[in-house]
Amino acid sequence: MSAFMQQLPALFGMIVGALGSYLVVVRGDQVRFRREQAARWEERRLAVYSDYARYLKKSITLAYRVAAHLGNDPHPHPLSPEEAAPLLAEAAVGRDPSGEALLLLGTEEVVQKAREWVLVVIEMERFLGDRIQDPQAWQVLIERQRAGRESYYAAIRRDLSLPPGHGGHWAVTPPRVPGGVRSPQR
Repeated sequence: MSAFMQQLPALFGMIVGALGSYLVVVRGDQVRFRREQAARWEERRLAVYSDYARYLKKSITLAYRVAAHLGNDPHPHPLSPEEAAPLLAEAAVGRDPSGEALLLLGTEEVVQKAREWVLVVIEMERFLGDRIQDPQAWQVLIERQRAGRESYYAAIRRDLSLPPGHGGHWAVTPPRVPGGVRSPQR
C-alpha cells in the first residue's frame, strides 16, 4: 500500500492534467466554432447584400436605356419602354426574393439604406413609365440614386467591418466626334 500512496500524487497530477487538457481543447473548439459561425453569417450577409444590389442595378441599367430612348440620358444603347417592360418586370421579380433575404439577414441600418435606394429606383421607373422627357429632372433622379447606392454600400461596409470603398461614380470622357467637338458630358 505504501507504493500506491507514493504513486497517488502522480496519478492525481495525471488526472488533473488530462482534465485540464480536455477543458482547454473543448474551450478552443467552442471559440473556433463561434468564429467560424460568425464568418459564415458574414459571408451569407455579403452574398445577400450583393444579390440585392445586383438586381437593383439591373433595374437601374434598364432605366438608363429607356431614358436614352426618351431623350433623357446619353446611354449608348437606348431601349424602348415596350422592349424594356418584360426585362424590368423580370428584374423586379428577382428583386423581391433577394429583398426578403435582405430583411431576414440584414442589419437595421443596411435594410433602411436599401429601402431608401430602392424607393429612388421605383421613382425612376415611374418617371419613365409616365414617359416624361426632362433631362434635368432625370439627372436629379440619377444623382439621388447614386447617393442611395453609396449610402447602401457604406452601411454594408460598416456592418461587415470593411474598409471604406469607392463611391462608384466614374467620370467618363465623352467620345470625340468628327471635327474635334466633344459630345456633351453626362
